[in-house]
Amino acid sequence: MLSAHRLKLTNTLTRAKEDFEPEDAGNVRMYVCGPTVYDYAHIGNARPVVVFDVLFRLLRRLYGQDHVTYVRNITDVDDKINARALRDYPDLPLNDAIAKVTGKTADQFHADVKALGCLSPTHEPRATAHIGGMIEMIGTLIAKGHAYEAEGEVLFDTGSMPAYGELSKRNLEDQKAGARIAVDAHKKNPGDFVLWKLSSAEEPGWDSPWGRGRPGWHIECSVMSAHHLGAVFDIHGGGLDLIFPHHENEIAQSCCAHGTKLMARYWLHNGFLQVEGEKMSKSLGNFITLHDLLETEKVGGRRWPGMAIRLVLLMTQYRQPLDFTEKALEEAEGLLQRWDDLINRAGVHPSTDAQPPEALVEALCDDLNTPRAIAALHGFAREARSGDMAAAQTLADALGFLGFDLAEIRAAVEAVQEAAADPELMAKVDARIAERLAFIEAKDWGEADRIRTELADAGVVLKDGKDPATGKRVTTWELAQ
Repeated sequence: MLSAHRLKLTNTLTRAKEDFEPEDAGNVRMYVCGPTVYDYAHIGNARPVVVFDVLFRLLRRLYGQDHVTYVRNITDVDDKINARALRDYPDLPLNDAIAKVTGKTADQFHADVKALGCLSPTHEPRATAHIGGMIEMIGTLIAKGHAYEAEGEVLFDTGSMPAYGELSKRNLEDQKAGARIAVDAHKKNPGDFVLWKLSSAEEPGWDSPWGRGRPGWHIECSVMSAHHLGAVFDIHGGGLDLIFPHHENEIAQSCCAHGTKLMARYWLHNGFLQVEGEKMSKSLGNFITLHDLLETEKVGGRRWPGMAIRLVLLMTQYRQPLDFTEKALEEAEGLLQRWDDLINRAGVHPSTDAQPPEALVEALCDDLNTPRAIAALHGFAREARSGDMAAAQTLADALGFLGFDLAEIRAAVEAVQEAAADPELMAKVDARIAERLAFIEAKDWGEADRIRTELADAGVVLKDGKDPATGKRVTTWELAQ
């Protein structure tokens, strides 16, 4: 299914917003770098997952659900994983300890991103399932003169690729060694990076022509993307921090191994995320995992609904820096509650087969302009509050298309109210609201305002609205945060 909408995306490779033209409209292909499963995903990790979930949904709308292939990998071989396994399971053989770490962490990642309303990718390959392909690609790079053995490692020769650095716009002579690799004398160039390194008897490893060892970080994504999407595919996504060295090195490996000018035709990168105006770090005490937000009371003394987290991540256009704050979470949760209450009073539900409204699709086709999309939601809500039942339905459908689960929103509201309000308090508040509505009916505004103020002083916030079906005043309440 082709759409009349013209999708525009900002391509990091060209530094320009371009019309998106897939190589094959019958199979639009996208690869996004996934987690290294040694620790719980933090809120910065969540941003690309949510951003590219929205793009996945949009591509399926534009080209048809059966014509989009989305691959997001899991890195389950890495020195950080080895270190975590030794720390957490010192009494187990290392391979058994690694299996426990990667299994537990991957399961938590899946639970966390599901809570954020993200669809599963079409394929989710694990690095350890593609070691054979990595060995084969490394052999090809050596045979073509793009890689060499030195002191127990196989390294990519960056000097063998004149175009190296085009993505990051770095000159080769200015390159520094890739992440995770120290500058050693055995390298031909300071920027040469590891493709294969030897493993000790205690470390995980696989047999290869260069000895028992394990792959470098970058080769993993080159092999997994080619396996599922081909040598050249449409979109490669990830965080801004991956442009160099990871994505630059992926391009070098893939293009030199396959003999292509491109690896991906469009490169998309989301901006950095801060927490309360500061860079997130464990030393500052502001390192927040999705587990912290969803399942503990570490932030704001409470658990937060996944839908509120999703909305905060989409309130800022994906390429811009994002400041993740508790206030933003509160505002997002309140907004979702108001929208859900409006939809619930209208008695409508998201239609499983409904097409998203044109205003929403147009906004997303403008380089995933989610702030503009959210503004469209506000417009539907205003029309619904005036009694437009069709607008209420449109709002429900639009939220559903963007991945917002209304049932989860409602459950979160009910959970907060259940935890915060005992039956006796609820009965008292409901009684006072009934009194206030009677005063309003009698146009005794002074007494009505007095009750509102009295309840506000007690920490009860009233919300007045109108029932779209009857036009009558409806008052709901919640405890102040």
